[in-house]
Amino acid sequence: MAAPGKLEVEVETQSNPDKFWTALLDSYKIFPEAFPDKFKSIEILEGDGKSPGSVRLVKYAEGLPLITMSKEKIETVDEANKTMTYSVIDGELISFYKTFKAQAAVVPNGEGSLVKWSCEFEKAQEDTPNPDLFKEFAVKTFHELDAYLLKA
Repeated sequence: MAAPGKLEVEVETQSNPDKFWTALLDSYKIFPEAFPDKFKSIEILEGDGKSPGSVRLVKYAEGLPLITMSKEKIETVDEANKTMTYSVIDGELISFYKTFKAQAAVVPNGEGSLVKWSCEFEKAQEDTPNPDLFKEFAVKTFHELDAYLLKA
């Protein structure tokens, strides 16, 4: 059985923490509009899309490697500390990882923010690679979201 793993990254942004946090919570509305090259749509299947228990169906744009969709369940949201966790519960990712749980936190950093993202995973097979591709995708998306918010 494959051992659990964890990846972590921190991204500095120029956006105000409150604005960046709100954009993350509203990602189901913002991401498909702002990043059509990455997200085809994000549909809310259960809940309001931004509180614990909510389930979102994320359809990725064509041309992205490995995955076309994932179903995510929001596990926790802490407004005061600007943190949220979510688990991938369906989609191609599940064929690579038995479990995939991510956390995002937005921390004040001078005039901007420090976005901390991590994921805990358990590989479905011993030889499955670490999900570095998803870490890179998160980093790029946070940088692009920052640019989008600075223009808005």
